[in-house]
Amino acid sequence: MLTAHLRIADAATGRPTPVRLRVSGPADETYPPHGRLADFAPGPNEDVGGHLWQDKQPWCYIDGACELRLPAGVPLRVRATKGPEFTPLDETVTLGPGQLALRYSVERWSNLRADGWFPGDARCHSLSPHAALLEAEAEDLAVVHLLARESRFPSMDGHAYPTATNMPAFSGQKPALASDSTLVAVNTFNRHPVLGSVGLLHSHRPVFPLAFGEPDHAEDWSVCDWCDQCHRKGGLVTWADPPAGGETLVALLLGKIDAVEVDDRPRKVPLLPWYYRLLNIGLRVPLVGASGKDSNATPLGRVRTYARVDGPLTLGGWATAVRAGRCFATAGPLLTVGVNGHGPGDAVELPGAGERVLLTATARGARPFDRLDVVFNGDVLATAEPSFTDHWTARVELAADLPHAGWLAARTVGAGAFAHTAPVSVRATDRPFPHRRLFVPLVRQAVEGCREWVAEVGRFADPRSRDRLLARCDEALAVL
Repeated sequence: MLTAHLRIADAATGRPTPVRLRVSGPADETYPPHGRLADFAPGPNEDVGGHLWQDKQPWCYIDGACELRLPAGVPLRVRATKGPEFTPLDETVTLGPGQLALRYSVERWSNLRADGWFPGDARCHSLSPHAALLEAEAEDLAVVHLLARESRFPSMDGHAYPTATNMPAFSGQKPALASDSTLVAVNTFNRHPVLGSVGLLHSHRPVFPLAFGEPDHAEDWSVCDWCDQCHRKGGLVTWADPPAGGETLVALLLGKIDAVEVDDRPRKVPLLPWYYRLLNIGLRVPLVGASGKDSNATPLGRVRTYARVDGPLTLGGWATAVRAGRCFATAGPLLTVGVNGHGPGDAVELPGAGERVLLTATARGARPFDRLDVVFNGDVLATAEPSFTDHWTARVELAADLPHAGWLAARTVGAGAFAHTAPVSVRATDRPFPHRRLFVPLVRQAVEGCREWVAEVGRFADPRSRDRLLARCDEALAVL
């Protein structure tokens, strides 16, 4: 066995760059770098950071250089990835006698940052800020929101004690850690088991309590209270568990939620049809991508948010872009959409009846996807299948006569290839959206279900808390 030094550089700069790495032998055995493990815990809150189980294989994160013990004279497979905009490295090498150095590079095939689009992960847990920074740089993330949350951890004395990992590292509107390419902020994840969960990002102070309504606590708080406090402190509120939760929908209808989180977890209720109902009743809330990472079984940035920031990258600029809807969520493909040159988060006035508008959409990815769709008010208006040159690309360009107002977005379809833009609002005072009332009853039913739970099930030590929450439900029903 030889001790070899491995370095992986960014092809554009020639300098070592953080990557996700795996070195394996002929029988797929793993050779971890010094300081990393070939076998490690995969469960939630179990020594999270620096490692990853991916497709039942152990990977590790390095800062661009490492040392590792390797056998000579046998073929070794060296793989490295760095997010969706870099071409993955996959090389085979056989070390000769005395060969002590391995040198590789990874190269961008896309650079959306150069156009002001910065990728971020809107929610992760359990990592330390230092581990989050390393993994974020290796996954090519510009922003990471590491959210402290209250959970219970079983102790050897038989009790499950409440914990709030990373709460002492709260940084709010400032980075807890930063590098030349990445900002890591520590904020809070606030949860009620029935009323819903929210991510409170970019708040200059923490919002408490982190949880209420558990078996030992009454309901004398509310999701709307959390949202209001976060907004008073300059923050961004994301709905973290859609379409579950009751009061989170109330808060959304009352304008207290800024974005709806999307990830790739299995769901009992599909997210997109429900999300389209919200858009179809007039709520122009964007989707925000989040990994929800809390274990070594999930890569940071598995689902991420690209936000178009005006000027240099800052946490405030990224939050402002998401709030304005200048963003798209993706598990890989890179998306654009336009209506007469207007992009996600914009509003465009339709020309006169019978006049056409130019619709454009592009999807690009290092991995294949099934198709690109342009969606108008929930219906597919146009579609294109990808072709491959140096990467997978699909494009739609269409002159269309839109019959009425509404919204338009682009999405990709395919296993592990989800992506969706925030909507472009389409306005026409003489041709309003004619079917909005069709979608209101389903949303109303969900709000009424929340109101019924508050009135009949919720445990309130102070009756005035119940009355305030019932009043908010009634206010949301009035909005509908």
